[in-house]
Amino acid sequence: MLKELDTIVLAVDLPEHGLSRGDLGTVVLVHKDKGYEVEFMTLDGETLAVVSLFAKQVRPVGHREIAHARAVSMA
Repeated sequence: MLKELDTIVLAVDLPEHGLSRGDLGTVVLVHKDKGYEVEFMTLDGETLAVVSLFAKQVRPVGHREIAHARAVSMA
């Protein structure tokens, strides 16, 4: 089970938030058996979104994965 401050990988696209599958986020709150509140930030520290997600929409970072940078559009 994920806990607060864990880094997660987004498992689905969330175009309404400008987020794509594979984006990294930080768990800021664990909802009891319901999912997570996750903050997504740019690499220079700007918060893009804080989103409530079900457990099936996120996954833990896997062994031997590497981060990849991408530009986000300003909405």
